[in-house]
Amino acid sequence: MMMKRITSTITLFIVVIQLVVSQNHVDALRYSATTFGGTARYMAMSGSFGALGADFSTLSSNPGGIGLYKKSEFSFTPAFYLGETRSTYNGSVSRDNKSNFNISNVGFVFASEPNEKSIVRNWQFAIGMNRLNNFNNRMIMQGFNSENSIIDTYVEFADGVHYENIENDPFGEYAYDLNLAWDTYAIDTIQGTMDQYFGAIPPGGGIIQRKDIETWGSMNEFLLSFGTNVGDRLYLGASFAFPFVRYFERSTYAETDEENVVPEFKSIYVFEDLKTKGTGFNMKFGMILRATNFLRLGGSIHSPTWFNMKDYWNTEMVTEFNNHESFSSYSPYGSYQYDLETPWRAMGSVAVVLWRFMLINAEYEYVDYSISRLRSRDYNFIEENDAVRSKYSEGHNIRLGTELRFGHFAIRGGFAYYGSPFAENENGERINDGEKLYYSGGFGFRDKNFFVDLAYVRSETNQDYYLYGSENISVNPVKNEHFTNNVLLTLGFRY
Repeated sequence: MMMKRITSTITLFIVVIQLVVSQNHVDALRYSATTFGGTARYMAMSGSFGALGADFSTLSSNPGGIGLYKKSEFSFTPAFYLGETRSTYNGSVSRDNKSNFNISNVGFVFASEPNEKSIVRNWQFAIGMNRLNNFNNRMIMQGFNSENSIIDTYVEFADGVHYENIENDPFGEYAYDLNLAWDTYAIDTIQGTMDQYFGAIPPGGGIIQRKDIETWGSMNEFLLSFGTNVGDRLYLGASFAFPFVRYFERSTYAETDEENVVPEFKSIYVFEDLKTKGTGFNMKFGMILRATNFLRLGGSIHSPTWFNMKDYWNTEMVTEFNNHESFSSYSPYGSYQYDLETPWRAMGSVAVVLWRFMLINAEYEYVDYSISRLRSRDYNFIEENDAVRSKYSEGHNIRLGTELRFGHFAIRGGFAYYGSPFAENENGERINDGEKLYYSGGFGFRDKNFFVDLAYVRSETNQDYYLYGSENISVNPVKNEHFTNNVLLTLGFRY
């Protein structure tokens, strides 16, 4: 091949801890932007239950709802989930999806016998789990780019850096993947220089670009909750929550010269794997006031979640050329442990109960995503936390739900609007969309000692994705439309 090397590539693995791009503002938002989850009744009403209570899911939103339990209860909720994505890049449209079965809720509530002669009517204790996020998704982003290539960013990052420093940089101190681009001849030094570079694809692009991303995993929350009923007027509760995260991401980025317009070059592939595991702790406090026989008011506050996270990652790059030469290079398997603090949350709700025939609940949630923080003992995260402050903003979420009862049967419906977590730019426009809409419905059957509920929830959100970029090189965004479909069935027993 026509590319040259001044010396052979000798990769020296330096045993030091280096930070890579996997811990950044994207992670802060991913684990801060929780949604509603739990029982089918709660989900059928789009999580709008803050002033109603007596449902296990409320222990993750307004734990004051535990105070309305007068009988002990066990609930179990299996679910089927389908995530879909429609992607549009430079006029090309692609679709993909991913599904899974999961447990959305399992919980036990113990309620003491009511004492009508005491101001404290009874007390409650609960233990169990609710699902807060489902990360299962698969998407394909593909289109023709006639302007630039990801290799152009490698050239920009490399310029001015001595090639030996790139050779000895397996963890990407100068730029992520730069060492792999050097090893696979995606970039090389201009003849007669040691720190000036050219790429395997000349400036101007002319290639097909594609990125496949598959994600899976979940965020669940283990709960210990306590509550009490004061005079059948005021219901108080507290939850001590232990969320745990399992997030997996596998992606393949490819550029191919299908039209044979780039001299010598045939293709470049970048394979990346990321695994994140984490556990955390938070506290939630809530109350419900029965202002009148038909009006209830609810409120709750959530502390930040203090997560301890650990990432594992690795990357492979493969290049192919028209002379049948092929090169591959692997990054070392990396791992890094860090802490994440998510924002405080506050919720307020109002419910109307009409003749035991109709329930209507409206709920507002406030959360400021810009105050999430990444921390570590051996790295300051200054740039990453600055990005959190500048890219994200306050979120305003609204949930509405209703239930109609016909004897032992009930019909439910709900709607939720989750405001964009992204900040506005200097023109007063959102730097990304990110608003999310939920539509839900379901029905149920309840008698004295048994209940069964069925729910369907669909969400829709739009969010741009950029395949790559640098200070001087940019690509058109991929317009992604994300949809989720969730079917849940709850079985419950009272005694």
